[in-house]
Amino acid sequence: MYDGSAALRGGVAAAAGAHPKLIPRLREALRIRRYSLKTEKAYIHWVRRYVHFHRMRHPQEMGASEVTAFLNHLANDRSVAGATQNQALCALLFLYRHVLGVQLPWLDGLVRAKTSRRLPTVLTASEVQAILAQLSGVNAG
Repeated sequence: MYDGSAALRGGVAAAAGAHPKLIPRLREALRIRRYSLKTEKAYIHWVRRYVHFHRMRHPQEMGASEVTAFLNHLANDRSVAGATQNQALCALLFLYRHVLGVQLPWLDGLVRAKTSRRLPTVLTASEVQAILAQLSGVNAG
């Protein structure tokens, strides 16, 4: 059974030999620019997911509309965090700009994942009184 992973490792999406090896080129571009190993792994992960999402089409055959569709899928269907979607966007922009030599036009129609707002947990005055009422011992005040 063909799962496409061998083709992706070699960078060939549709036909054997149609494109130079994608993942090794991505890895080399990241290392030349001294990106961290963690970033390298994350970017490779997102490029693979992008290619799989578009049924193993080579990124050279795709553009801004496919990037937008993938990122919208992450935000709408996968409900990823804003930072996760942003990491995927950065990986794809890096791929297109530094590996494929393509400048993507501004990604119109991109649905940004909602950033979670962290609100501090604050007790109400009655909750504080309830907690203090449960305390026993000598008043240190």
